[in-house]
Amino acid sequence: MPSSVELYLQYEGLIVPKETHSFESLQYAQQFKFKDDDVVAVTYPKSGTVWMQEILPLVLNGGDLTPLNTVVNWDRVPWLEETRLAKVVDQLTSPRALVSHFTYNLMPPSFHTSKAKVIYVMRNPKDVLVSSYYFHQMASFLEDPGTFDEFIEKFLEGRVLFGKWTDHVKSWRRAELGDRIMFITYEEMIQDFPASIRRISDFLGCNLTEEVIQKVAEHCSFKSMKSNCMSNFSLVPKKYMDNDKSPFLRKGIAGDWKNHFSSEQLARFTSVIRKELEGENFSLLWSLD
Repeated sequence: MPSSVELYLQYEGLIVPKETHSFESLQYAQQFKFKDDDVVAVTYPKSGTVWMQEILPLVLNGGDLTPLNTVVNWDRVPWLEETRLAKVVDQLTSPRALVSHFTYNLMPPSFHTSKAKVIYVMRNPKDVLVSSYYFHQMASFLEDPGTFDEFIEKFLEGRVLFGKWTDHVKSWRRAELGDRIMFITYEEMIQDFPASIRRISDFLGCNLTEEVIQKVAEHCSFKSMKSNCMSNFSLVPKKYMDNDKSPFLRKGIAGDWKNHFSSEQLARFTSVIRKELEGENFSLLWSLD
């Protein structure tokens, strides 16, 4: 198995995969010029990024399905920090949609001086961990996750992509962006998808009709995405992502962690996360137990 030194770059104390990132791309992100009408969906990895790549173009263009059917998702709504952005940035039409796994402090200077909006998507960290565990098994450009027990320790210590979950959430929760930021959870989106789309639409000033909202909900459903080759990562060569080991779009549900954690693992996980969020002025929408 390749070592983490071969697979990962260190950037500002965080690890990122070399397959999709380079020092040049991280530098490019720092110099990126945000426009006032840009929208960036920010997530900790495995928290609904790909879902937002599906939703944002439809909300921003009034439900036109063309981009979903003609452009692969990583070019349709590129990652701010990945090498691909420099190649596709000129093809993006305003209002541009991006995604990012950056913590707040890594956002480029132009972000802070612009009026660009952020949608921060949070997901129950236990489900994030389970999803990440399977992703590491199928992606050859990531380290082998080891046993589930070992991976829990890595996750809690922040020896995973983009560091500790708690640090990521805290950085964005503390960001003083006023009406430029909207927080939503993966679980809310699963529970009432049309209502979530309506919230996103209102936040972005798109004022979609009820009919368009239903259309977006239908075309951005897990089932619809799983069958769309522009969205399900099946176009990625098998040597990078082996869907036979675990499909990239695996379950798309909330609560799968219950099938994986033992009571000891749960107690350990919960105590660490609780301790790290002590004194924060936001509450989590999920019970950690």
